Amino acid sequence: MSVIKLVKNDNLPQVTLTLTDGSTGNAIDLSAATTSVVVRLRAQGTTTVIATLTCTKTNGGGDGVVMFFFPNNTLDVTPGTYEGEIEMNFNGLKQTVYDLLFFTVRADFD
Repeated sequence: MSVIKLVKNDNLPQVTLTLTDGSTGNAIDLSAATTSVVVRLRAQGTTTVIATLTCTKTNGGGDGVVMFFFPNNTLDVTPGTYEGEIEMNFNGLKQTVYDLLFFTVRADFD
């Protein structure tokens, strides 16, 4: 399990994900205009979602590649460990990725 390291109040880095089918290893086709992907962020050990981050299909989505960043005040949080849940929406049909993303946020020098 790798941890994405972040600094409080930053907006970057851009995080790039490749979503694949766990059975076949093939990229999930996200190219339909009605298909969207979000990452929901919460502090580890809590149930309250603090942000829903919209992903962009970087190459049109056919290759399963999406990216997101941390807009506005997303990372104006207490330093600590956070987790993210990836959800795909296929024209109203939801599929959630079983594995979570993990983030560590440290205080900035300001």
